[in-house]
Formats: sequence, C-alpha cells, structure tokens
Amino acid sequence: MTTLLDIKTSQNASYANSIAIPISAINTPELIAQQTLNLSQGIAGSTVVEFTGVAAVQLPLLPVVTTVTITVIRGLTTSGLIVFSAAQNLNINVLGPQLIAFSGSDFTAPNAANTAYTVFISSSALGTIRVGPESFNFTGVSG
Repeated sequence: MTTLLDIKTSQNASYANSIAIPISAINTPELIAQQTLNLSQGIAGSTVVEFTGVAAVQLPLLPVVTTVTITVIRGLTTSGLIVFSAAQNLNINVLGPQLIAFSGSDFTAPNAANTAYTVFISSSALGTIRVGPESFNFTGVSG
C-alpha cells in the first residue's frame, strides 16, 4: 500500500501575464521554485517524489531561436543532484507567452525529514521573459 508522506506547492504567479521577470543571463540557471518535503516516514528504497510544473515565458523583443531549460534538483543549489531536466525550443513565430509544462519523478528519494527540491530555469537567449503563470507541485510517497 502506498503512503502519502508530504505534499507541497510553490507558486510564483497564479495568472497569465502576471509577472515580467527577465531571465538575466544566457544558459545560467535561475531559481523559480523551492520546497522541502518530510520523507522521514518512508520505507527505505521505496520512497518516490513526483513533481509537476508549469512556467510561461516570452521570446525576447527581437525574436531569436531560443531554448528554455527547466531543471529539478534535489538540494538547495545547482550543485545538488539533478533529478530531471527538460529543454524546449520556443516557437519563433509566437510573440506572446509560451507555456512549458513538465512532470517527473525522483525514484531514489532519501528518507530524510528535510529533503529539498529546487527548480531552475535557463534560456539560450538574452531577453527571454518569465510572464506567468508559474506553479509547481511536489508529492512524496512510499510503499
């Protein structure tokens, strides 16, 4: 039987076009979500963290070929363990917001009281803008 250990949400922007945060450096990860889960009551070797997320971005004012990468790390900084990464090429013909949605799992999650997960975003083009929504869910289960 599967047991729910913890569930958390990190939401920077609830609505479309509710923020305008430029991604400030090319191919440099910027923090967009972070949560700590209590996985201490899990069964060793069978604890899993599932995560989903969505982030909307917009091409630079002068549209160029742009790849946006989302990376989920177990830990608080980019030096933690990468448990998921996805890259999406933005459509250069769409001048408005483009939604990036993902779901993934950490099948080797530790049974620790304060297991942190951090989501980073990066872009291959200077001037890419985070426009919202941005919402992320983390669920720890065991069994």
